[in-house]
Amino acid sequence: MVEDGKVFILMTSGPSSPDRCATPFYMASLACAMDNEATIAFQMDSVLLMKKGVAEDLQAVEGGKRIIDFIREAKEAGAEFYCCSSAMGAHGMTQDDLIPECDGAVGGAWILGEASDADVAFNY
Repeated sequence: MVEDGKVFILMTSGPSSPDRCATPFYMASLACAMDNEATIAFQMDSVLLMKKGVAEDLQAVEGGKRIIDFIREAKEAGAEFYCCSSAMGAHGMTQDDLIPECDGAVGGAWILGEASDADVAFNY
């Protein structure tokens, strides 16, 4: 990986598959620790992870660390989080529903632009 690169993570997994919800945040934390920019874009059911109250009660494995803790660690490392505005609408969410760690809502064109500008992209 290039130093000072851009890592883009597209996340679609949500609360119904908690075993897939910790790794994206771990990878974003790791990317930031390696002096890269890390952005996670949430589409489909993954926007629910950015909804107040959801990630607090969710664990990837029983008895493990809460997903909200993975989110906060990635945020503290410097990762940015953006929700697809269409997916938010499909789930009846507004900006007021978002946790403070979320950087806001974006459209599909923004997501495609970020993905195409990244040095490496992951999908979860």
